[in-house]
Amino acid sequence: MQTVFLNSKEIDQAVAFLKSGQVVAFPTETVYGLGADATNEEAVKKIFEAKGRPNDNPLIIHISNIDQLERYVESVPEVARTVINHFWPGPCTLILRKKGSIAPSVTGGLDTVGVRMPDHPVALELIEKAGVPLAAPSANSSGKPSPTTALHVTRDLNGKIQAIVDGGATGVGLESTVLDLTNPERPTILRPGGVTFEELEHVLGEVWTDDHLTDASIAPKSPGMKYKHYSPEKPVWVLPASLEQTIKVMDQLEKSGKKIGFLVSDEWFEQLSNDSRMGQTLGEKKTPQQAAARLFSSLRALDDEDISLILVEPYLKVGIGTAYMNRLEKAASRIL
Repeated sequence: MQTVFLNSKEIDQAVAFLKSGQVVAFPTETVYGLGADATNEEAVKKIFEAKGRPNDNPLIIHISNIDQLERYVESVPEVARTVINHFWPGPCTLILRKKGSIAPSVTGGLDTVGVRMPDHPVALELIEKAGVPLAAPSANSSGKPSPTTALHVTRDLNGKIQAIVDGGATGVGLESTVLDLTNPERPTILRPGGVTFEELEHVLGEVWTDDHLTDASIAPKSPGMKYKHYSPEKPVWVLPASLEQTIKVMDQLEKSGKKIGFLVSDEWFEQLSNDSRMGQTLGEKKTPQQAAARLFSSLRALDDEDISLILVEPYLKVGIGTAYMNRLEKAASRIL
């Protein structure tokens, strides 16, 4: 298959591909998505084939208006409407009971479906013109760092999908928060993301977090709850929280012959940088939003370098730092 490269003004061509049952990568505010008509089973199967994604890993459907939400879920409880009023369009996915003609592969055999409205003009126009919700996981090979530019998508999926719409770099840089509302009395975060626990708690009151995100015996309600994710080819280690300990770790590794790549805050960068190391910065420590936005792209960049190991600074699990650490820990083979 020859992949067609489109710019953000060529939406109509992308829509035509989607209506013919093809798969199209497109930008959202979180990461690039790999979209297909969520009501077309054969089209949805092409997503799994292109990504190499396990077929029991459910997909999120992306909508452009509330009418679409009500068409494909049994009911919209009051707690869901509160979240929608505060965070849609935006990086928050709601798990609700499904209805209607959603393709079976989208939900992995479950009676629930994840739904979100992306906060990106290209994504919203694409969905609106397609006239159907789009099933859209991240547009990368399964298990690799999620793509935050069209170039990342190209490197993973060129020749495997019909088209890529280039809308520039994404903003949030991490996937959406997934909030399970199947029990409206107990809103539960299944995956941390662009909308934080603290923000949800502020508008909903009590919010729970799922303690079994990696339990392989439980059918996942959400992407990211099962299987290894976000990993470059080079092994990733999470550094100690102490700069002093980190310096010792790096010195020991280099004495043993390791070629190090590192990804750290501005404050650490100056202390750790030398001519033999390949470094990238996550931005100021006080702005974890920058770290979240840069994590995947920086892992990909370091993976291309002549190094044997990628070392990454941890952040506090507060606010967006929770989502950052969730992705980093899933990408890592070792936590120091």
